[in-house]
Amino acid sequence: MRDHTPDFKMHELTNENKALIRHTVQQLLEKLAADGKLTSDTLLEFWVEVPGIRRSRGTFRGGFLMPDSFIYISDYFQPDASCTLTPGVAYPNGEITLDKVWDDLLDELYYQIEIFTSPVSSSRGVMLEFWAGNRQRPEGEWLYAVDRKVELG
Repeated sequence: MRDHTPDFKMHELTNENKALIRHTVQQLLEKLAADGKLTSDTLLEFWVEVPGIRRSRGTFRGGFLMPDSFIYISDYFQPDASCTLTPGVAYPNGEITLDKVWDDLLDELYYQIEIFTSPVSSSRGVMLEFWAGNRQRPEGEWLYAVDRKVELG
């Protein structure tokens, strides 16, 4: 039996890059909630472009580019009547602060991004494109989305 695990070394994102990602994702999700578009199937999808590394990418049946990875927002947040983010059903009422929920979501996101950026020792020049919203399935077309592209330093 052969081990097919890629041989790579994880490189932790810098505090500055984590802050940039946090600010970007918070803006997207707060806008999504304020627009009343946060549902049980809302996704945070992202694409990672690493300088000098080409990867093949899949497409949905409708020809739309599949993300590198995604996170179900409803695992962390749910909308409330005032269209703001509140802790999701996985978090007991009153026991968890909104900051803790953000930390959990962002820890998962940072980890996934670090996997994609592991082939390079510096994240300088890495482009991240974030989309938050709802897709039509299985065609893949966005029904509603907010997006932002950022470059890591």
